Amino acid sequence: MSVLSKKFLILLSIAAIGMVGCTKKPQRPDPTSTMLGQGSGMGGNGYGDGLNPTDINTGLDPLFDDSISGLEERGFMDGNLLREYFEPVYFDLNQSAIKPNERLKLEAVLIHLAENPADRILLEGHCDWRGTAEYNLGLGDRRASAASEFLRTAGAAADRIETLSKGDLEAIENADANTMAADRRVDIVIIKP
Repeated sequence: MSVLSKKFLILLSIAAIGMVGCTKKPQRPDPTSTMLGQGSGMGGNGYGDGLNPTDINTGLDPLFDDSISGLEERGFMDGNLLREYFEPVYFDLNQSAIKPNERLKLEAVLIHLAENPADRILLEGHCDWRGTAEYNLGLGDRRASAASEFLRTAGAAADRIETLSKGDLEAIENADANTMAADRRVDIVIIKP
């Protein structure tokens, strides 16, 4: 057998081993379907149903006031971070648009910022375990940015809001549907001075 034939056989063997050893990657969702303002039923402003963050409740509605009562008893301090004081904002699968029923949570943040001028807010974007790490970091960033945009558009100062994507770092792998739904969120953390 000639040297050229041996080299060809070796290359062919390496290619065959490489093809057998590769596993199929999970199918990634189309990134354009998760961008702010995209998706079914979404208005051009990214908030859906033709509403926008300036359509906020003034706090004079008793139902609204009841929805945020008792927040003083929640949360725990982690250094200068107050966690779990606010309920997380949840998102649909592969979406970063804020659903109308999640807006009250962000309206409560606006009230807190108005009443506590020294506090700042950290918005941590999370995803469920499905998808690549890169995609999930991007989606987590888009979710945190959507919450930040909502707050800024409604009057919060940009220098009082920070965003961080955690992607799927804290997600539970191979979780059930309810757990995955809980992983698709933005955590709202208060940064104390």
